[in-house]
Amino acid sequence: MKKVLIITYYWPPSGGAGVQRWLKFAKYLPEFEIEPYVLTVDPAFASYPQTDISLEEEIPGNLKVFKTKSLEVLRIISGLFGRHKVPYGGFSNIEKRGLTQTFLRFIRGNFFIPDARIGWKRYALKKARALIRQYDIKTVITTGPPHSTHLIGLKLKKELPLKWIADFRDPWTDIYYYSDMLHTPVAKSIDRKKEKEVLKNADRVIAINKSTSELLKSKISIGSEDKFSVITNGYDEDDFNYYALPGGEFTITYSGNLSEHYRPRVFFRVLARVRDIYPGIRFRFRVAGSISSSTERHIREHGLIDIYENLGYVSHRKLTGMLKTSTVLLYAFPETISYSGSSGKLYEYLATERPVISIDSPDSDAAAIIRECDAGKSFSRDDEAGMFEYLCQLLEMFRHRGELKAGNGKHMKYSRRHLTTELSRLF
Repeated sequence: MKKVLIITYYWPPSGGAGVQRWLKFAKYLPEFEIEPYVLTVDPAFASYPQTDISLEEEIPGNLKVFKTKSLEVLRIISGLFGRHKVPYGGFSNIEKRGLTQTFLRFIRGNFFIPDARIGWKRYALKKARALIRQYDIKTVITTGPPHSTHLIGLKLKKELPLKWIADFRDPWTDIYYYSDMLHTPVAKSIDRKKEKEVLKNADRVIAINKSTSELLKSKISIGSEDKFSVITNGYDEDDFNYYALPGGEFTITYSGNLSEHYRPRVFFRVLARVRDIYPGIRFRFRVAGSISSSTERHIREHGLIDIYENLGYVSHRKLTGMLKTSTVLLYAFPETISYSGSSGKLYEYLATERPVISIDSPDSDAAAIIRECDAGKSFSRDDEAGMFEYLCQLLEMFRHRGELKAGNGKHMKYSRRHLTTELSRLF
């Protein structure tokens, strides 16, 4: 079997979509005569925004996983200022206006480049060199964020005769919250130089959607386009191999982070309007993830607090059941001018075959996927009339049927096994 070393910071018991991507690839790669080895950080030294113990049960029993120490600035922040100061993606769990947070963001943005997990690099490098020699590994994959993981691959590529694949689950210097890091011009220049060096030296660059791939491709010279590939996130059929009946309420579920970057305010206004029109229907709006306090204020201002549930982070196993028992699923993507991609939750939404209401730009990757799979409708962030009309249509169907379904079966190409087929071809 071909051997590949997967270097990933996020691994169970860490939670989140970034964990699931390579956990699932590692699960299915042996079916394609590829033996994965995983190098990750020891949880005792890691700084995870959230944990999900249930994901540890999904690690294949024969998978070789190696863990190292790390020097974590976020653990120091957690010890000095409290665990709540360790941010989720996009800072959705913290208020950025406070003096302490401004100071911490400036320190992280200018003294820890490209990110606060850079302290893992030297430990991971040492262990990676040993594993490559011991198991005669010829291919290395690094996945980011944290993008400091790609610097491990860059160093290995310069030292050893390896094939190196860099996997980008998010953009680097174009991520929607990049300006929140308060970089100085010097720090930005250093960060962009590192990004470009990674893109130039990697043998293959994978992105999770077309928009991110095109963005990364634009950063290096013409002639290197062939090494860029798109392998989306997906869903594991094993996680959705049961049928769950929805409850009697009209339940709208949102999974993931939800902050002001997503601009969901118009949707709340629409939900308040339709609630008044359909007084005989019991509504529930729940968020499984992290929601900013300013977004919760908007929910309160629109009189929705009595139907709103903030569930916080829930285990992946519990989340799939919640999605399946929902009536409608809400999807949103952060507003950014650099790219308009698709986040991992979308593919699990598709697997439930529940209608999706998407708040995004109409020409985004996510909007195209929703159209392709006939899985719901996408709206611009200010399209109140369109959202209102569609939600009323769904409510009329709900009144007569009690359950809503959507989709044409095309979502199956986003199954983890099918996506691993595409990944295996890169080897």
